[in-house]
Amino acid sequence: MIVVAVLAAQTVGSPILVEPATAAWDHDRFDPPGAESVVLRDDAQTGGTEMLVRYPAGHKFAPHWHSANERMVVVEGTMQVEVNGVAKTLGPGSYAFMPARQLQKETCVSQSRCGFYVFWDTKLDFHGEPPAR
Repeated sequence: MIVVAVLAAQTVGSPILVEPATAAWDHDRFDPPGAESVVLRDDAQTGGTEMLVRYPAGHKFAPHWHSANERMVVVEGTMQVEVNGVAKTLGPGSYAFMPARQLQKETCVSQSRCGFYVFWDTKLDFHGEPPAR
């Protein structure tokens, strides 16, 4: 059993405690088949977002970048993560920091689904072309 506690140091409020087995998973209309997510917290001050997400085995995220810094902790499966041409295979418990405006791509390389916690520190956006330098 995995219990995720997300506490916002910058924001006064109640703690958020989520257990994946009983969480309200949602499939967004833009998600690929088999993908689902739980929004843990949206920060009204920074625009940051925290989520738990799950993607099916073999799912590939096309090369993209964000205006926000991104942090990821793999909780199930195995992910291949590449940032600016540097690739690493990450399993459960692994952490990735992907700085803003750097091209990234991820692939679920395990035979089973991949799940991870993800946090963007400002408003989330997606860009498909390499960022202008």
